[in-house]
Amino acid sequence: MTLTVTTVGENPQVPSISAQTFVPDQLIAGPKQIVTRNVTLTGGPYVRGTVLGKITASGKYTIALSASADGSQNPTAILADNADGSAADVVAGAFLEGEFNSNAVTFGTGITLTAAQDALRPLGIHLKSSVSAADPS
Repeated sequence: MTLTVTTVGENPQVPSISAQTFVPDQLIAGPKQIVTRNVTLTGGPYVRGTVLGKITASGKYTIALSASADGSQNPTAILADNADGSAADVVAGAFLEGEFNSNAVTFGTGITLTAAQDALRPLGIHLKSSVSAADPS
């Protein structure tokens, strides 16, 4: 008997014998404690890893865009999972602290890696490049 290897994701569960392989998205980039919180998200759809800004007047979160003037131009969090608040506001998870792979996050228009790092570092969110596990010898 052979086992069929499938990737864990949006696969429906069906009765059978199989093996699964987990393929991480590599968003989390270090051992720093992760802190999450539910936030109200407006706009979208946004993918996991989107850099979010907080709208000052409403307290809602949306993608951080440098051209915004409502407070959301300042990066304050990273979206924890795919979410779509385009039809109506939704509650979504956001990372408020942790170490994240700068190559796996999604930046809004005009937000650069350097600008995001500078804005997020005082909040406990660190963006860094992934570290190779290759033997250094």
